[in-house]
Amino acid sequence: MTRLRSVLDTDDLPLAELCAARIDGEVMRLGEAWCPVDEPDLPSLRAAAVATNVPATAILERRSAAWVHGALPSPPVVSECCVPHSERVSVRALRQSVHLREVAIEPDEVVIVGPIRCTTVERTIHDLVRDPISGSDAIAIVAALIELDPAAGHRARSRIEGAHRMPHKGAALERLDAAAGLSRR
Repeated sequence: MTRLRSVLDTDDLPLAELCAARIDGEVMRLGEAWCPVDEPDLPSLRAAAVATNVPATAILERRSAAWVHGALPSPPVVSECCVPHSERVSVRALRQSVHLREVAIEPDEVVIVGPIRCTTVERTIHDLVRDPISGSDAIAIVAALIELDPAAGHRARSRIEGAHRMPHKGAALERLDAAAGLSRR
């Protein structure tokens, strides 16, 4: 018997068959992809599920990276990605469910997870606490990331405290303090 791939989409099977397989309990929805129900929930599987709808040159960031790292129970509706300033990408080819931005990012702030690049836990924390419109859920997400990797939380704090010119620095430190408080409970 042939085994299905770990992550499926409508290129593998028609949507009707995927839906029937879901009803039969053979596959489950994972973001915009589908996977067999017996597939272990690993970061590489989550990354592969997101990779089906983002450009190959993209780096998963913020909430999408937090989901891949295991800090969120389900992926965000809109995949959050970035590309380094040096790697431009056409926005015409993007789906509506992908938000892409150009950022300054160092190679050591990126890890390869499954088939796609993803920001490290430290960079993900850094981005989430610095975003002035991130919302109150960002604090809970950062708290979950700190629980996964406490050292990454300390490194993110040192980086923010050591920055000379950083917009919303005070607010970022307040969000980080709030998240650290939640993760200790």
